[in-house]
Amino acid sequence: MTEYQSADIRNFAVVGHGASGKTMLCESILACSGVINRLGAIEAGNTASDYHSDEQERQISIHSTLLSAEWQGKKFNIIDTPGYADFIGESLGALSAVDFALVVIGANQGVEVGTEQVWNYAGDYGLPKLLVINGMDKEHVNFDTTVAQAKERFGNNVFPMQIPVNPGPAFNQVLDVLRKKVLTFATDGSGTFEETDPTGDLADQAEELHEALIEYVAESDDSLLEKFFEEGGLSEDEMRNGFHAAIQSQSFIPLFCTAGGSNVGVSRMMELIAKYGPSPEDRPVIKCKDARNDQPAEVKMDDNEVVAVVFKTISEAHVGELSFFRTYSGTLKTGDDLTNATQGGSERFGQFFVMAGKNRTNVSILHAGDIGAVVKLKNTHTGDTLCGGKTRVLLDPVNYPKPNIHSAIKPKAKGDEEKIAVGLSTLHEEDPTFVYRVDSELKQTIISGQGELHLNVIANRLQKRFNVDIVTMQTKIPYRETIKGKGESKYRHKKQSGGAGQFAEVWMRIEPLQRGEGIDFVDSLVGQNVDRVFVPSVEKGVTSAVTDGVVAGYRVVDVRIDFYDGKQHPVDSKDIAFQIAGKHAFKEAFNGAKPCLLEPIMTIEVKVPEDFMGDVMGDISGRRGKILGMDSDGGFQIIKAQVPQSELYHYSTTIRSLTGGRGIHSEELSHYEEVPRDLEKKIIAASQKDEEDE
Repeated sequence: MTEYQSADIRNFAVVGHGASGKTMLCESILACSGVINRLGAIEAGNTASDYHSDEQERQISIHSTLLSAEWQGKKFNIIDTPGYADFIGESLGALSAVDFALVVIGANQGVEVGTEQVWNYAGDYGLPKLLVINGMDKEHVNFDTTVAQAKERFGNNVFPMQIPVNPGPAFNQVLDVLRKKVLTFATDGSGTFEETDPTGDLADQAEELHEALIEYVAESDDSLLEKFFEEGGLSEDEMRNGFHAAIQSQSFIPLFCTAGGSNVGVSRMMELIAKYGPSPEDRPVIKCKDARNDQPAEVKMDDNEVVAVVFKTISEAHVGELSFFRTYSGTLKTGDDLTNATQGGSERFGQFFVMAGKNRTNVSILHAGDIGAVVKLKNTHTGDTLCGGKTRVLLDPVNYPKPNIHSAIKPKAKGDEEKIAVGLSTLHEEDPTFVYRVDSELKQTIISGQGELHLNVIANRLQKRFNVDIVTMQTKIPYRETIKGKGESKYRHKKQSGGAGQFAEVWMRIEPLQRGEGIDFVDSLVGQNVDRVFVPSVEKGVTSAVTDGVVAGYRVVDVRIDFYDGKQHPVDSKDIAFQIAGKHAFKEAFNGAKPCLLEPIMTIEVKVPEDFMGDVMGDISGRRGKILGMDSDGGFQIIKAQVPQSELYHYSTTIRSLTGGRGIHSEELSHYEEVPRDLEKKIIAASQKDEEDE
């Protein structure tokens, strides 16, 4: 592959809602540029992007895939991203590494929740956006309606660069607004086209849109505006700088129309990206932090020392671990030693590649702004910054969304715990939106992610790659125990068994505290009935009871304990005796103080199209939820509510089912509330049964 300078590189992520045709659009880009000889198909499992077995089995994108192509003297680094919300982390990693986003809207679906989500994420990164309505060869498509939707959601400066002449299954013609020509595309999938002049109404439409386009572009350059009024038009070359500046500032958002499955409209879109699309030089300075003192710093593209960031890590069969990286400054060469400013330690860059799906091409040099992949770095993880020379900076890590679904797992075979631990760690390394923890309180290994499909994919990878069979189950709920009244006890522990005896008597009072105040252990001993040396022993016993729970095996919270008196024996009283007495005295007092269970309450936000609002709100009410409020956001509603955690098992699946896959939600712990009495009895009974089974 040719060596490319920064100005000739186009880094972009192809993002959008699921089933909008992103992978086939990328397939057409590769076909136009000659990287592949013919178009693959999702159903056949032979596209360049979806080459992993789990993608081929499910016929959806699961991983973001780096694709490289050369087109009209420019290098395209394209990252094809999954559209399903379960794999949003892949899109976020991709957006962190590129210079603009190509946001794909399915011609049949229109603007979806996922479209808005990736649009907003691209905005968070300060990236210019280009829009493409894809799938114009499907039945019952309405281009004008979808454009109107895009304008409503993303602004009136959304401007169609192409108009479909014959949308539907026979689609092969577009009106090119910039050239004022009708482009007729070949039916062999090659992406080639012939130009003809429009006639009749089409010619009038071309003229009208062309003038509107020039006004948009000329606004960024007074001399262009002057020339336009003097000469009545501008050539494409004359518009180049103004067009580029308008895209970069987003004063105008170009919209294309394509059919990725039949390669119609794609090559013209590529021409415009090559000529006018943002390059790394449009972001010559990146804000960051100095790794040595945490102070603000900058990375400039023309700095001599290399600065690169790993935005994705994946383990490939027969290759090992591949780290995908973006260079921000300097020139990276084979054999360079870089310092990992995030983790410490050095890394030698041996072989590195440019990628086209699973196909790798060795390169020996990459200039600032380029993207590549390297094998077998020793201790570098996703999000790490690598620096050359004496430079030590840290670029901002990706802010991944919190998990919204959780499952517990355990091995089918004893002794597989270590395999599971290694596997979970590796999978988190590849996918930071997947997290896991071993919960010592609940005695479960809990895996968490962005949706049921996400967790299923993770579980399958764990089983296949690490040769371990696992069982998934519902996570236990971390209920809490507390009291509503005061309690008192006088407990005597006495044991005589031939040898040294044990004796301790503990008098204790307990009372409830405000929610969230925790456990407050005090002593108000007076006189000489109990030596003060035994106070820590009693506290140990109380702590043990608090940890193990009293009525249902859940941790006790929000109780004040006063050890106010007791008795001791001059010979038989010792630490263990007072620990045991303290534990039982607390339990006795607790059971007499109106014990109750508390349950965790989650705050949830659900974003759904207006049509589904009634169904979603009814479902929330059926889960003992309380609606806190609603906000309107265009054609969507954001419902805020509080729902008990026990009612939210795999809730993300329910939301998608209720809304035809168009709803998303987030959740986080709010507070604890008392469990309703009838439910409390069931929880206690279930807990006692579990103890008997063990």
